[in-house]
Amino acid sequence: VGRMNKANIVRGVVGRIPNALLIDMAKKYPDKFICLAEFSAHDGMRGVRALEDIVRNHGIHGFRTSSLYTKLPASDRRYYPLYAKCVELNIPVRIYCGMSYANDRPYDLGHPRHIDQICIDFPELRVVAGLAGWPWVNEMVGLLRRHGNLFCDTAAHRPRHFATPGSGWEQFLQFGNTLLQDKVMVGLSWTLLGMSMQEVIDEYLDLPLKDSVKEKWLYANAARIMRVG
Repeated sequence: VGRMNKANIVRGVVGRIPNALLIDMAKKYPDKFICLAEFSAHDGMRGVRALEDIVRNHGIHGFRTSSLYTKLPASDRRYYPLYAKCVELNIPVRIYCGMSYANDRPYDLGHPRHIDQICIDFPELRVVAGLAGWPWVNEMVGLLRRHGNLFCDTAAHRPRHFATPGSGWEQFLQFGNTLLQDKVMVGLSWTLLGMSMQEVIDEYLDLPLKDSVKEKWLYANAARIMRVG
């Protein structure tokens, strides 16, 4: 919280933390964090009931899942009761969407095509594609245009490389500055990058984006999509 205040960060989105600790964070800092809980697709209705309880009674704001850990693509039907509950609770789901570097499982578990199927089956569900689908960036851009309730975040990527020629991010940056400017949220991933929060933010501010778009990427889009003040 001290680092966030120093970097003028109003609110942060957190996940990949045990649900019990997320509950403690939400209780201690109700206006500082947007907390995304995780439940297993293997838990069936037990997981669905636990998701409803943690949202209704413990201040949690959304659901997250990652095929890196479940080894199930996000379009696996075992997740569908959880997605349906997210629609009922009017909360977003953040889904890992990118290539896996773990060589003990398929590299394309997080391919954007799985997101596409979810958005077809749950058009009301607000879906955040984490990691923005790299290296299938152009497909991610196409899907962001295709589905009204699909968004993405830029977690795990160093900001300056979005503007590096030949990096593969050219179309993302072009559309993220124009037609898709309301669809992109910044993911700092400052510990992963080995940088301070302010250093990561400064790199975003240096990107060749319109000032109005920078404000959307860094704040307005997340506030609207996550439905918080």
